[in-house]
Amino acid sequence: MEITGLVTAIVFGAIIGGLGRAIVPGRHEMSLLVTILVGIVAAVAGTGVAELIGVADTSGIDWTELALQVIFAGGAVSLLSGVRQRTNAK
Repeated sequence: MEITGLVTAIVFGAIIGGLGRAIVPGRHEMSLLVTILVGIVAAVAGTGVAELIGVADTSGIDWTELALQVIFAGGAVSLLSGVRQRTNAK
């Protein structure tokens, strides 16, 4: 992997992770690093599903792929926030 690919993954991870946090209501006690990692994983998963259903390569902006990525990020944020809240409650 080249440095540009790494920087791109971090930037897109931060954007997708931030959008994922934005769609989940409530306060999230997650660090910026965890948000970026969630975004990177969600972007890869969303792209994989988009390729599976045949909507990854379209002309213009791939809105369906982006929506899938944000939904995956929101699910991961929700899951991680729930796990963290249960751990702190004990």
